[in-house]
Amino acid sequence: MGTDFLPELGELAKSSLDLALGRGGDQVAMKDVDGTIKFYGGKTNPQEKRTRIKARVISNALADIITDSDKVIVMGHKRPDFDAIGGCIGTGLFMASGAVVSKAGSYGAVLTYALIGVIIYFLMASIGELATFYPVSGSFGAYATRFIDPGVGFGVGWLFWILWILVASVDIITLSKILHYWEFFRQFSTFSICIVFLVLLYLLNLVSVKVFGEVEYWITIIKVMTVVAFLIVGVTIIFGATGNNEAGIHTFIQNGEKTSSAGVLGLFGVLSTAAFSFGGTEVVAVTAGESPNPKETMPKAVRQVFWRILIFYIATMLIISSIVSANDPRLLDTNNVTASPFTIVFQNIGLEIAAVIMNAVILTSVLSAANSGMYVSSRQLFSLSSHNYGPKVFKKLNTNSVPVFALTFSAVFMVLCFIFERLNPSGYYMLLSMVGIIVMIIWMISLISQIRLRKAIVRQGKKAEDVLPYTSKTGVVGSYIALISFATIILLQLVSDFAIGGFVKMSYNLVCPAIGVVMYIVFKIVTKKKFVKLEEMDIHPYKG
Repeated sequence: MGTDFLPELGELAKSSLDLALGRGGDQVAMKDVDGTIKFYGGKTNPQEKRTRIKARVISNALADIITDSDKVIVMGHKRPDFDAIGGCIGTGLFMASGAVVSKAGSYGAVLTYALIGVIIYFLMASIGELATFYPVSGSFGAYATRFIDPGVGFGVGWLFWILWILVASVDIITLSKILHYWEFFRQFSTFSICIVFLVLLYLLNLVSVKVFGEVEYWITIIKVMTVVAFLIVGVTIIFGATGNNEAGIHTFIQNGEKTSSAGVLGLFGVLSTAAFSFGGTEVVAVTAGESPNPKETMPKAVRQVFWRILIFYIATMLIISSIVSANDPRLLDTNNVTASPFTIVFQNIGLEIAAVIMNAVILTSVLSAANSGMYVSSRQLFSLSSHNYGPKVFKKLNTNSVPVFALTFSAVFMVLCFIFERLNPSGYYMLLSMVGIIVMIIWMISLISQIRLRKAIVRQGKKAEDVLPYTSKTGVVGSYIALISFATIILLQLVSDFAIGGFVKMSYNLVCPAIGVVMYIVFKIVTKKKFVKLEEMDIHPYKG
């Protein structure tokens, strides 16, 4: 053959060995120079499985394709900030904003969203450090496991599942209330509509999710364009373009009187609702943390998303408060929420067609959010089971690779949320408040994770700049500010609930955190895993 042919022969032999091992390892694979492959013998079913050998075969094939190609296009999140903005535009903005204006007045609404927005900036900077240092899936639970205590990570994982159960339930309930805008649907109860939507979304989630990302992308565009259009039209209304005398700065000032009458307790009672509205903004930090150059992308992403979302919310509050009276009963009628504040704005100026279109867009957006909530809740339960943090039955997949038992279990708990909302006159806003508190607790645990990572770096005699791929300008100071702020907001929410409805009303917001504590205690008793000491903490960046 000659020595020149030996290297090529060696490559062929290695490739054939990989192919044989990929098919079970008990066959003989022969590969000719022209690429023809023949298999001999073997009893193993020739169905290749995703093993290390199979992964190597795939990677080698992919490398050859890339080498032989003149153009290679790599696709990813081109605009993670756009994804984050779209992710936080949903029920919180379209529906919950009306409750904030009604309870806290115009001044209180603007102040509340501005305050939460500033705190969110510190949070995003903190999570940015964690995301660049430890870019893994299941981020929040993973942070707690590595930097605090495995038991805390376990509790956060289950609390995260509860969070998405509540989010999906709130979104589905919102759908039923939005439908009551149209006369035809008012003959059906909120509960019955919720069940119909739940069944439809359940069946949708049993099918493959190949088109999920594309659909979400276009819905995000619709949501952003809708809010932008609302802001533009709202400004023209305030300055008298429609001839509506009730709209204007004087209405905003009048609504400011509601802030005074509501008092401090009124502001306390809407803080968690406002926090719920900002849920999802932290995702941009996690996404940017996975970028090739986090030192450049992270500060830009955090800064841009913070200002864009803050302007979105504050501008929305200003317009709604300048057109809709804070005393409008439609903003707080939990039994018959016929429209969102966005729709009420157009109703008040006589543009019924615009109101119908706006309500239809909101319906589409909330439906998308509900579908996402059901999807994430089932996958979170699947993830917990895959890490041996839950029953093994939740790992089982159907022919479409859908965790059907996890999906069914999540759907059952959503029905319980529907029943809760039906039995409580203020059940809808109580669920919103519960979501806001859980979100803040998860955020607080992430802040503690970042603080402990910083302390571990110092304890082990190193500098943050030498260990962390990205260091925020706010450092641990910003983290402490955010941590204390969230703890204070939760405390004030509980005080407000107690003052208004006594211990019974306050206890609802304590149920989910109590479940997280119980999960932590059970985990510690069963596993006996210890608290992570600063001097023993792994401070080496994640390598994948």
